[in-house]
Amino acid sequence: MIEIDDLAGMLGTLCPMFVLVDGGGRIAQVGPTLQKLRPDQPMPGKDFLEVFELVRLRKVSTLAALLSLAGAKLHLRIKGEPHTALKGLIAPLPNGQGAVINLSFGISILDAVRDYALTSADFSGTDLAIELLYLVEAKSAAMEASRSLNLRLQGAMLAAEEQAYTDMLTGLKNRRAMDVLLGHLASGDAPFALMHLDLDFFKSVNDRYGHAAGDYVLQQAACIMVEETRNDDTVARVGGDEFVIIFKHLIDESVLSAIASRLIDRLRQPMIFEGSVCQISASIGTALSTQFQAPKAAEILNAADQALYEAKRMGRSRHCLYSSFLGQRVQSAQSQASPH
Repeated sequence: MIEIDDLAGMLGTLCPMFVLVDGGGRIAQVGPTLQKLRPDQPMPGKDFLEVFELVRLRKVSTLAALLSLAGAKLHLRIKGEPHTALKGLIAPLPNGQGAVINLSFGISILDAVRDYALTSADFSGTDLAIELLYLVEAKSAAMEASRSLNLRLQGAMLAAEEQAYTDMLTGLKNRRAMDVLLGHLASGDAPFALMHLDLDFFKSVNDRYGHAAGDYVLQQAACIMVEETRNDDTVARVGGDEFVIIFKHLIDESVLSAIASRLIDRLRQPMIFEGSVCQISASIGTALSTQFQAPKAAEILNAADQALYEAKRMGRSRHCLYSSFLGQRVQSAQSQASPH
């Protein structure tokens, strides 16, 4: 007949969460992992039902009643905080010597590992809990790697999208971005204004001082336009020295004219590049969405172009607002100038 101490030693290896109770229902030995759950409260010597609480069969109060549950799954928990849920299976010892109750964490294993800082050494080498922990850890690592990859991909997509709509020299929106925004505004109900700006004498700067000086002038001009407009306005470079400014919810002609005047005044100021004086000016044409019964993007852009053409015809470094009369006159002038 195997001695109780030898049985406890064997159970400690095979079932580190066992409880060995004697014939009177008192705890004789417990597994090392189980005792680790209450390191400051030794379990041996105490009544089993003093340490553990049956969850589903609360009326069980004696060892005999507990032994009657042999072979059935027990649902219990350790009394006191934290209330760790446990599962158990009871096996009576021969000759009324007591019983062996093997416990496990069940689905609460992850909480238990966290709450009690358990490691693989706290479980039997054949316990499926170890495989479960490894699977959870591997899944967590895989999910973290997936999240990291998704964030990088999302960031790359956003960067690529931003680059696709950005003029790389000036940092402004490009023609594609302007087309998208203008189409959106034209199909909506909100009023807006479109200002088409062309840099006068820019070609002379390029020819005289080189493309580096031209790039510098474009960058300085872009900064001026951003500074003279609101955060909600959109400034786009749509050509070599052509820019479009879209003003949402702004159709006051006096305000737009004031903005244009400030732009012209600032852009005609000399720009110094590597000791060379670069002199340009700006001609501006503006059209309002409210000038059309059913505005279309191409129609509004063409109207601003006609107003810009008129500003240049009047001597450059000027601002002109579009009107139906102006449109007819510009179209007539263009028709007369074109060869037949």
